[in-house]
Amino acid sequence: MKIYKSNEIKNIALLGSKGSGKTTLAEAMLYECGVIKRRGTIDAKNTVSDYFPVEKEYGYSVFSTIFYAEFLGKKLNVIDCPGADDFVGAAITALNVTDTGVIVINGQYGVEVGTQNIFRTATSVNKPIMFALNQLDGEKADYENVFEQMREVFGPKVVAIQYPLASGPGFNSMIDVLLMKKYSWGPEGGVPVIEEIPAEEQERAHELHRILVEAAAENDESLMEKFFESDHLTEDELRMGIRKGLESRSIYPVFCVSAEKDMGVRRMMEFLGNVVPFVEDMAAPVDTAGDEVKPDAAGPLSLYVFKTTVEPHIGEVSYFKVMSGTLKAGADLENVSRGGKERFAQIFCVCGQIKTPVDELCAGDIGATVKMKDVRTGNTLNEKGCEYSFDFIKYPAPKYQRAVRPVTESDAEKLSVILTRMHEEDPTWQIEQSKELKQTIVSGQGEFHLRTLKWRVENNDKLPIIFEEPKIPYRETITRASRADYRHKKQSGGAGQFGEVHLIVEPYTEDMPAPDTYRFGNQEFKMNVRDTQEIPLAWGGKLVVCNCIVGGAIDTRFIPAIIKGLMDRMEQGPLTGSYARDVRVCIYDGKMHPVDSNEISFRLAGRNAFSQAFREANPKVLEPVYDVEVLVPGDVMGDVMSDLQGRRAIIMGMSSENGFEKITAKVPLKEMANYSTALSSITGGRSSFSMRFASYELVPGDVQEKLLKEYAEKSTEE
Repeated sequence: MKIYKSNEIKNIALLGSKGSGKTTLAEAMLYECGVIKRRGTIDAKNTVSDYFPVEKEYGYSVFSTIFYAEFLGKKLNVIDCPGADDFVGAAITALNVTDTGVIVINGQYGVEVGTQNIFRTATSVNKPIMFALNQLDGEKADYENVFEQMREVFGPKVVAIQYPLASGPGFNSMIDVLLMKKYSWGPEGGVPVIEEIPAEEQERAHELHRILVEAAAENDESLMEKFFESDHLTEDELRMGIRKGLESRSIYPVFCVSAEKDMGVRRMMEFLGNVVPFVEDMAAPVDTAGDEVKPDAAGPLSLYVFKTTVEPHIGEVSYFKVMSGTLKAGADLENVSRGGKERFAQIFCVCGQIKTPVDELCAGDIGATVKMKDVRTGNTLNEKGCEYSFDFIKYPAPKYQRAVRPVTESDAEKLSVILTRMHEEDPTWQIEQSKELKQTIVSGQGEFHLRTLKWRVENNDKLPIIFEEPKIPYRETITRASRADYRHKKQSGGAGQFGEVHLIVEPYTEDMPAPDTYRFGNQEFKMNVRDTQEIPLAWGGKLVVCNCIVGGAIDTRFIPAIIKGLMDRMEQGPLTGSYARDVRVCIYDGKMHPVDSNEISFRLAGRNAFSQAFREANPKVLEPVYDVEVLVPGDVMGDVMSDLQGRRAIIMGMSSENGFEKITAKVPLKEMANYSTALSSITGGRSSFSMRFASYELVPGDVQEKLLKEYAEKSTEE
């Protein structure tokens, strides 16, 4: 295989909503480039993409698939990404390591919420975008309507390269306004017949050609001057202008294809080979030190591992991009992220599960290797003396959680190892061993995302597991001041235990004044603060302890033990066993014994005094509330609103965004447990949502009573 330089390599992400036909388009692209001799189908389960068992089982893409094609003297590295929002992590990764995104749109359904999400992600990483309008031969396909919708959603930068003479089952020909030719196909697609544009289409074709020329000329002053002088650009000049427009994201070209019948695919491939930017044309990535790292084949060798998988019959495979330098088989590199050295005994160009050995890969190229000792997704590997480090991929917060446990308790450690490995394969699967909830929590982008994880654990690793609704991390606090005292006394022969603590608790807020005087009933308690400790709590909020002991009633050496007792109860609140927060405690009196007093005595006395005072301070349970943003089609907005209100949501606002309705609301986490599934059901999968933690808020009275009752029953059982 030829060794390609940075100015001969193009990296492309194949993107789009679920059902847009990316996998079928990938097959047609590989066929047109001669990589495969026969196109596979999803139904036959023999496509280059979707080769994992779970993908064949479900019939849709779960993982991104990397493939390459040698075409028109260039190397095209393509990453075919899953379309479902649940697997958005793969698309985010692909956009960060490629240079151009091809967004596939289903010509029957037009711009979907998932399409907008992908476009928004591409915009956030400043990548060029072109569109492939697919399935134009479908029963419901309507090119004119979809193209107009694209212009409304993505703006006037959307420019037609082609338009069909008919969409729907009659689609078999189109006008290419870049080349100003008519392309037509027989019933089986394949090689087109290229002809002059018919007379009846001349006017429309010339008008669209003029729009394309104007859009291209705007990206270069010399082209603009020539356009003004001659009202014309040559084909090469037009391509140069479009390339510059892609680089600056000032033009979004639109191609027409039927991937299933292989119509228009080769023409799109020609555009990818001739027009879209090379690796060296794009802005250089920035390392963690803030320095640009240009794809220089002669520079220091540095790789970024963007994907790891465990593949059938191979084992662990690490996919990487050569950020700088030239990688040769047998190279020894240092893992900057984890330490240690790794030998690249073999390097491969990949086409799905087919790995082709190569001798070297230059800067900007994408490849793979196998059986690394200790390499994970996101690691940087450098030659000795190179100090680059990369961390440029940012994943969205999870939307769906489940508690997971093995059917057989003795398999807990084995499950932990499997889940850790799966997180390394897909960083959007997040794993947490929650000390607070006493559960293993797996988080992902949706129900399908976690269902896929469960399928793989049970079928690939043969470990039966149970998914449960996770417990909610409630918090406890108090709303008024109260006091209590407790004497711990124990005598069992020899030295005994004695400690007595008097304290006052009250709600804590930032910048509140120092404690002074409290009144409970007819008694007044004046505080003389000797020392104050502010303890930030790992779970949020603070515990503030004021030592107000006078006259040596309790020796200073016992104060740390009392604070440990207070923390015992802060870690397991008196109401529901949840973490407590935002409490100020004034320790103002007590007693000790010259022989029997010790740390354990005062720890127990402090803990029990705190529990009593906490219960009498009008305690409340707080629940986590999230900011939720939902993007839905207008025709189902009412149903989505009703569902949210049934989840105790507070609607904060509504607005329109690119043809969709956006609802913002504050929703308790408890009510979001199955929201991913419910929203998909209500809207037919045409919606998306995001959520992020907002604050802790008081639960309603009826909810608190229910929680207290459940905790009391559980405590009795134990």
